[in-house]
Amino acid sequence: MTGLDMNARQTKKMGGSLLALATLAGLGGCVGTLNPATDATSPVAPRIQALVDANRTYPRWADFPRSSDPLPEPVEVAARVESLRGSGETLAAEAARIEWTLGDPAAFAAEVNSRIDAQAMAPVTAETQAEVEAFAERTRQRGAAPPPIDRSQPPR
Repeated sequence: MTGLDMNARQTKKMGGSLLALATLAGLGGCVGTLNPATDATSPVAPRIQALVDANRTYPRWADFPRSSDPLPEPVEVAARVESLRGSGETLAAEAARIEWTLGDPAAFAAEVNSRIDAQAMAPVTAETQAEVEAFAERTRQRGAAPPPIDRSQPPR
């Protein structure tokens, strides 16, 4: 192995170390966000600090109620798992027996179209393309921003 090959390996090792160092430095910037300081000049600062101090250690495992029911034995858990697997296989077999076809597609489309045609049309669906475009333009005009304020004059 030549000195050039050895230096190439050293460069690769240094590159990995530099990448790790850069990652740690980037994550180090997040540390300050985990303990933010409250603005002391804020009128609600005392209330915020009181809430933070009161709930600093909450929740703790000791605060959760203990269950008085005994844990199931491993044999019972295994039996329940096997029961669920069996019922899942039964359900899959029942679903496989279902015939998942709609029949004649043309007849199905005709039936759907006849049901749609039998219903009364809403007035908004009877509008022409020109009416729809006019409504859209009126809506755009109502949503337009007001003219900019002239900031060259001092406020009154």
